[in-house]
Amino acid sequence: MKLTPLKISEYKKDNRKIAMLTVYDYAGARILDEAGIDVLLVGDSLGNVVQGKSTTLPVTLDEIIYHAEIVSRAVDRALVVVDLPFPYCQLGDKEAIRAAARIFKETEADAVKVEGGENRESTVAALIDAGIPVMGHCGLLPQSIHQSGGFFIQRQREQLLRDVKAIENAGAFAVLVECLTPEIAKEATELLRVPTIGIGAGGDCDGQVLVFHDVFGYVPPENKRPPKHVRQYADLKNIITEAAKNYINDVHNSTFIVNGQFPN
Repeated sequence: MKLTPLKISEYKKDNRKIAMLTVYDYAGARILDEAGIDVLLVGDSLGNVVQGKSTTLPVTLDEIIYHAEIVSRAVDRALVVVDLPFPYCQLGDKEAIRAAARIFKETEADAVKVEGGENRESTVAALIDAGIPVMGHCGLLPQSIHQSGGFFIQRQREQLLRDVKAIENAGAFAVLVECLTPEIAKEATELLRVPTIGIGAGGDCDGQVLVFHDVFGYVPPENKRPPKHVRQYADLKNIITEAAKNYINDVHNSTFIVNGQFPN
């Protein structure tokens, strides 16, 4: 049965944890959906993970829509959330609605995600008033990385609690909290009626989200270790590397095809 923003929001009342992963392609989304994932995020982190860029800022609306349409088409059950890329929320409520409307019209996504706290309260409310469900995103904000000065743990307790409460008050069905101290994340989780979904924010949130490539070790050779907050469940990099080497050797040594037939 297809999950909805309302159903995910109700998980908190049922004391049920939310498992969420980012994904950017049909095959990955299909596998995760069949495995029983609750939420799939088409994140603007595709700029880092898929495109090899240093920040999420260059990701365009067209690129997000391209990946969101692919992921949405693969999914039967999971809730699909799509990042509103930079700078649509920063341009004002009308531009945010226009961008989110394109996502909804051109994909089968279920919700959008908006970065920001008190400063995005009116935008979240405007989107919801337009019939577009919103997941908030507070704490470390990759779209504001040049202003904040880097990736680090967020410790501004009073501001962070005001931020998450403002986003809930605006009508968000859940709030992603990134790189908060575990103590602040726990307090935010207890403060809100809607679920918190943590990334690098300890284990007391109502759910967790990680990037597909980090969880399964599907990373380029220069990424020798995952971020500190990542729990890696597989090592696809080494599996793929070994398989690729075997294929290359078979081709180079003329053992790919034996006696005119493909080997078993």
